[in-house]
Parts: sequence; structure tokens; C-alpha cells
Amino acid sequence: MDPNDQPYGGNEAPDKEKMDQIRARRLAKLGAPKPPQDDNGSSSPGGQASPKLTTADSSSASAAPKRKINITPAAAAPARSGPNPFTQLGLSKQSDAKSPVTGSPGRATSPASPRKRSLQEIDGGSAASNAAAPPRKQTAPSQAAETDEQYENRILTNIFRLSVDPHHMSTPTGVRLTFLPNLNEELNEAGEPMRLSTATLDQAIIEACTNWPDDKPLMSYLLPCWKRAVKQAAQKTSSSTRQQVHEEAKRLCMSNCLFAITLPDLYGRAANPNHDTIAPQLLRGPTDENGICLEFIQEAIKRFDEDDAIPDIFNDAMVRISSQLALSSMNDNYKPHVESAAGIEKHTLLGPFFRLSPLQPEVINSYFPGARSIDKGRIKNAQDALRMVLRTHQTDLFTISSAFIRAGRDTRSRMLDWFAYIMNTNHKRRAIQVDPREVASNGFMLNIATIMDQFCEPFMDNDFSKVDKIDIKYLRRKPRVDIKDETKINADQATADKYYEKKEEGESNFISEAFFLTLAAHHYGSEALNSQLKNLDRDIKYVESRIQAMEAEREKFANNPQQLSAFEETVKRHVDVLEKSIGMRHAIEGVLLDDRMQSTSLRFMRYVAVWLLRIATGQDYKPGRESEMIKLPLQDQNQEAFACLPEYTLQNIVDNFKFVFKWLPTILPSAVGEEMPALCITFLRSSEWIKNPYLKSSLVSLLFYGTWNFLHLKKGVLGDQLMSLPFANEYLLHALMKFYIECESTGNNAFYDKFNIRYEIFQVIKCVWPNDVYKQQLTRESKQVAPQIHWLPNPY
Repeated sequence: MDPNDQPYGGNEAPDKEKMDQIRARRLAKLGAPKPPQDDNGSSSPGGQASPKLTTADSSSASAAPKRKINITPAAAAPARSGPNPFTQLGLSKQSDAKSPVTGSPGRATSPASPRKRSLQEIDGGSAASNAAAPPRKQTAPSQAAETDEQYENRILTNIFRLSVDPHHMSTPTGVRLTFLPNLNEELNEAGEPMRLSTATLDQAIIEACTNWPDDKPLMSYLLPCWKRAVKQAAQKTSSSTRQQVHEEAKRLCMSNCLFAITLPDLYGRAANPNHDTIAPQLLRGPTDENGICLEFIQEAIKRFDEDDAIPDIFNDAMVRISSQLALSSMNDNYKPHVESAAGIEKHTLLGPFFRLSPLQPEVINSYFPGARSIDKGRIKNAQDALRMVLRTHQTDLFTISSAFIRAGRDTRSRMLDWFAYIMNTNHKRRAIQVDPREVASNGFMLNIATIMDQFCEPFMDNDFSKVDKIDIKYLRRKPRVDIKDETKINADQATADKYYEKKEEGESNFISEAFFLTLAAHHYGSEALNSQLKNLDRDIKYVESRIQAMEAEREKFANNPQQLSAFEETVKRHVDVLEKSIGMRHAIEGVLLDDRMQSTSLRFMRYVAVWLLRIATGQDYKPGRESEMIKLPLQDQNQEAFACLPEYTLQNIVDNFKFVFKWLPTILPSAVGEEMPALCITFLRSSEWIKNPYLKSSLVSLLFYGTWNFLHLKKGVLGDQLMSLPFANEYLLHALMKFYIECESTGNNAFYDKFNIRYEIFQVIKCVWPNDVYKQQLTRESKQVAPQIHWLPNPY
């Protein structure tokens, strides 16, 4: 509820007689005796809702004309008669007694001066007059201590947003208050101060609820009041009287919440099934202003024995929720609060721990202040410090997660469910246009991917001895990872759905669970961050060009101050966007260029490559056994299982290695084995196994990057393997020439792409050309590809 959205009574509030009838029915429900009626036949509020008037006061009140709204300040009382001439100016001894200092209002804050006479001296200093006058109070500080009555009024006003004083219609923070005319009239007639108290609170709530618009449920007013009451009560006070104010506010607020659902006619409202329920509030989050919090449920449970209607409230709500769920399917948003991808970071137990990251905006500002102008040395130092902090934090995260995994079977299962839940709700992170409000943050997803890599480390040995534990049947055995809407390697949606409809029996082992979860974590986490880094470079160049273009037009607005001001504001907005983008780029580079993290990631990608080759060949392939295990072209007996795998299974390998080739080549010599050339050659030779032409061309790019001159490796990290590996000597040239022809049509940008692809193919052939085996193969291949061989540039 908007804090300014307060009860509105329309043009006229309910008259006093109607309010008395409502209170009488309310008291009857509570089991209290009906209040006695006065001589006029009207009953006064029950309990302490409204103080009774004495006979003299009643007669005088009936004689005087009634006013609907009292606009006289509560502190002003009728002037007393006496010899004091200042009484004619409206200064009463009663008001003097209440004031912290004596004298006129204009002198209230000034200390008493010995040169000025007191009021008693002005009156003549008679003994009788002095004896009759009340003793003069000593001057108090300018800000008197808050009395219990003032505290009570302030607390109740802030909780319920109500006022009986027409001169006080907003809180100190600017929140509008709702005026209660009926209660104001009663307090005026009784001569009571114009403030709320626990004695009149029940009547105030009833009047506010009676005036609440019929098209809005009463719970939309009372439930936020309850949450404010709980929050105020949490502030401990040493006074038992003041603590009682908080308890009474909570008690009456809860009672009215329950009556609003079970007895809406107490507030002059007709029964409304859509309003007289807590089902909508239960479906909201506990932190939502209109959501049911734990304290509300606990307080309601305490009253189960007192009122049989309270359990029915929760029963009815659950029946409604179940009925609504019966109309939904698994594809519907049947868990709106839980299924919030962005809410994972705050609304789950471990979410806030994984949310902490150097990629949070405030952290970026602290590491890279003025990102546009800082020098490279400071950037490098800041990135080094950033990586050290992130490593320490991720170590703590792994310790926490590992404790849950090792605690027991049930706990491990729930932990894996949580990881899978994160992947399944963040598919939009790989969309072309990503709304950051709908997905988890970059830092959160990067932490998840890093922790999942560490869970895979125990089975990622150098001998690949446990790769056979990764069961492809996992995806047909109630998998935790949802791949239904993911693009498959070489299957359409209908084919993939038909394949995965055939379920496999049994349970998946932990290695399979961790393997497929880590694959998804890289796709939605680190690889999505790689893509964002590329987009940031493009966006930064665009914004910089826009700023330069605007600065070139500055002289046009120099003689017009108004246009110049608007121009400066526009330039400032662009500069702010540029600063944030550059700072974000520095931070992303800082976390991604962690050699230890990328080394672990490359080890995992090697396992994925070996596993894919095993699936495609149907053999127990291990690096170094390519010639005996892989026969090209591939046979079709295993093509269906491979074709229905998500495309990111292969895309992750290519993107990860391309990123490391570009940014961290120093870690590659010890991280690349024979499996990488084997993977590229196999699927270039059997290119019909992959549908996406860009994915196939990325295999050529991977070979091309591997032949770059690097340090002492004149032929790159893959060049020597391509020169000497028997498997490469047998199949590489034919695979490259085959794709040289196929790249004639590679998609929307075929004309541009084919020249890039053919250039990369030429560079790979140039690298291996000193080996005579390839020269002999080229002679044989030229007979098969004669129409296209003239496109190949002369390598000499």
C-alpha cells in the first residue's frame, strides 16, 4: 500500500448514530456488556473507547450548539476571570501552568530577566491575589521532554496514519494522515485533548475502516498497519506504560484484521469473497507491505483457542490457493514469488552469500573511481586487489556449500535442487536483449559457476579415469537441469521432445549431477559474462563517438544559456553512462582474468571435449588414442543422443578456449591436450552432425587461434600437435577443405563470413605446410575438390 494512500471517507463521514450501532454490535461480538445509554438514548463507547461525560458537562454540552469539527487548538482553554488585565488578551492561568515558561507566547523561549516585573507584581502584589495564584514553575529547556500522552499519540498516529486534529494532517516525514471527524466531535464534546490514545484507538480504527473504499479490501489498510506496529514494538523502551501502548496497538490491529475477514458487516461492508480472505496476502512475499509476515501467523495461532473462526481463515485461504493452482500447468507462473530469478539472491537462504561480488555497482565505484581517466597502472593494481578479495570470498562460499553437500543425502539433494533452480530461472541471461531486473546479477552467477567448477575438481584427474561416470542418460532420468527450451546441436524441438519422452529408470550419480549443472552454470554465468564484455566494448565506442560529436556542436549553444544548460545536461548523462560502462568493463576483466579460475575452467572444458568425443564415437576415447578410437566420418548409431544435447555443450568449449587464447595465453601450454585438435577435426570432417554454421566455423577459429605465435612457441600452442599428431596428419586437411566448400553459405552474413573462414583455413594450412604429409594430401584432395581448389591462396 502506498503510504500516502489513506482511508478516505467520501463527502460525508458516517453519523454518530451509525457509529454507535457499529460499536454496539462489535461489543456484542466480543462478549462485553452493552454500554449504558445517556438521557438522550445514545450509548457511549464501550470500555474506554470514549470517556463518559458528567451531568453538568452533558447539560452544558447539550445547551451549546454542536460543532462537527473542532478547529480550536487543544492547549487553549477558556480564560479565567480575575484582576489580571492580561486575562483579557486570552492568557489563562491554566495555559500558563501547562507552558514550560510564563509570560506571553512571544517570550516563551526567552529567559526571565530581573529587570522585568512578573505578572503578580503587575497585579498589585496583593497577598490574597498571590495566595490564590498557582506557584510559578521554573523555566524549562526550550525542548521539553515528551510526555507519555504525547508519545502515545505519536506512536499511534505513525502506525495507523490517523488524526483527530485538523491542524495536524501529516507526519514529520510528510506522510498524509486521515482525519476522523466523528472522533474529533466526541473528544471536543468531552473536553478531551485532540490526540489519539489507547482508550479511543478501537473507535478510531472502526471509523477508519468504515470510511475505507468498498472497492479495496480492508486488509490492504490493516496489514501494513500491523507491520508498522510490529516494527515499532521492536524498539525497546524502559517505560512499561509506553510498552503497553505498543502491545495494545498490536492487539487491536490483529483483532480488526481478523474481524475484517470474518465480520465485514461490523464496518458497514457487504460480504465480498475476493476481499474476505488472506489468500492474496499469503501469495505475496513476507517483505511485501501487503504480504503475510511470520509475526502475523504466530499471533493468529495464539488466538486459535479463543476464536474458532480463525483456523477457518487459513483453511479457506489454502483451499483458494489450491483451486487456483488446479487451473495452472507447469509452464504457468504458478510460483510467482519463488520463481523470481532476480529474487534468488535475496529470498533464498544462501542467495545473499553468493550475491556479494566485486561486480556490484557500489564496489565498482570504489575500485575504479573516475574510470574514464585513471591510468593503466592503477587499473591493474585495482584488478589484482579485486581478484584477491574475490578468491577469498569464493573460498568461503565453497566451504559453506561443501558442508551442505557432505551433510547427508537429503541435504545434498536440496543443495543440488537450489543450484538447478538458479540455472532454470536464468535462461534469459543468454537472450539478445537482457533486462537485468528479470535475471540474477553477473557477480552472483559467476560465483555459482566458480563453485560448481570446484565441485568437479575431485573427478577431473589427468588420466580421465572417471569420465565414464558421466551418464548421458541423466537427461532422460528426471534431470534437475531444464534444457527443453535450449537449442539442440542438431535436432528440432519435436525431435528432442520425442527423444526425451522415453524415460530411463534408476538414479543419477553425483558426478553426473555436478557435470551437467556445471555445464549450465558456465553457459548462464561465465560465458554470459564473456558476451557482455564484448557488448560493453561496442557500447563504449558508440558512447565515446556520441560525446565527441556533441562536443563538436558546443559552439552552437554558446550564446543561448537555456539551450546551453540543456546541452550540458545531455553531455553529463552521456559521460555518466560512459564512466559506468568503463568501470564495469574494468571490473569484468578483473574477475575473468583470474588465471586460477580460468585454469580450473579449462580443465573442465577438456573433460567436456573428451566426453563429447566418447558420445559421438561410442568408444572409450582418451587423449593420445585418437587414431585407434576415432574413425572418420562418424557413424550414425550414436547420432541421435548427440544431436539432442543442448548446443551450449559444445559452444562452451569453443568460447572458453577462444577467450583464454585472447586474454590469458600463458596458461594454455599446460592446459591443452590432444583432445582439442581431435574435437575440431572430428566435427569439421563430420560437419553434418552440427546444425549451426557459426558453431562449425568457430571450430576453425579455435584451430586458427591455436597457431598464433606465442612466446617460444613459434607455431602456437596447437601448431606442433597439428604437425605431428597422426590423427591430424590423416584427417586435418580433408576436414579443412570440406568446410572450405561448405562455408559458402554460413548464414545472414555469408558473403563477409566466408572470407574470414577461408582466411583462417589458409592460416592453419600455412602453419602445417612444412610437413610433407600435407603436401601429398593436398595433391590427392585436389582431385575431389577441383572446382573449388583455385580459391585456395598460394601458401608460398
